[in-house]
Amino acid sequence: MSEQLVETKKLLDFSPDDIKTYLKVLKSLVLEDKYTISRNSNREENKQFIEDYKIDSRKEKEILMNLEFDDFCYAVNNKNPKFAHEVLYVFNKEYELDRWGELVSVDIYIKTNKTQTMNGEEFMIIVSFHERNMPSKYLFR
Repeated sequence: MSEQLVETKKLLDFSPDDIKTYLKVLKSLVLEDKYTISRNSNREENKQFIEDYKIDSRKEKEILMNLEFDDFCYAVNNKNPKFAHEVLYVFNKEYELDRWGELVSVDIYIKTNKTQTMNGEEFMIIVSFHERNMPSKYLFR
């Protein structure tokens, strides 16, 4: 029996302080290496982006640690019915990256999911980490 995806809508009812608090947790988890960037078969775009811009773990962390509250766009509930209680936060970060010897400014689409491990520890999954491929609006700009 196949699972139906849950209908989602953009969640916009956040204050700057809400997002600053969320980013404080995200950055703490990144510093503690309690995060991962999804690279499974459904996330080819992430893998290609990381390869195209030669992004290593140091650069991943640098980008994530430089997220600011005004990079926030919106949040959505997880489409997967098993995880419908999870809220995914979407950011766009303009960042200068090295594309094989040429420095270019890139709009990076970053979707994050704060979850818990089996033993109850907080963990951050970076669901999307690639060039922005659709228009989006910043909530606080």
